[in-house]
Amino acid sequence: MEIRPIKTEDDYKAALREVSAYFDHEPVPGSAEGDRFEVLLTLVQSYEAKHYPIDLPDPVEAIKFRMDQAGLTAKDLVPCIGRLNRVYEILNRKRPLTLNMIWKLHQELGIPAESLIQPPKLPLAA
Repeated sequence: MEIRPIKTEDDYKAALREVSAYFDHEPVPGSAEGDRFEVLLTLVQSYEAKHYPIDLPDPVEAIKFRMDQAGLTAKDLVPCIGRLNRVYEILNRKRPLTLNMIWKLHQELGIPAESLIQPPKLPLAA
């Protein structure tokens, strides 16, 4: 099993081509081909994390995504955020999240804390 580090974009593309073939016919875990597939995936993931990082979503976008995902309404956020008017202030970026709100949103709705603790994007100027 000759596998080299992915150092260039050409190496990356070659690794992607090889990995994509395995998705059609996934090898047996623990076999020589299975081990090769696993190592290649690890290399590809490492290269992508370094060269194509994905930013965390804005806190409000993270909340809205979770609401959409779970079919929640603003009223469903009251236990985590406070009164309904406070929920709308948060969703409309008129008020920042407090530490207590962040903790409850993370605990109750499973929103990653990393997404909630970053500074929110400023509201768009009218």
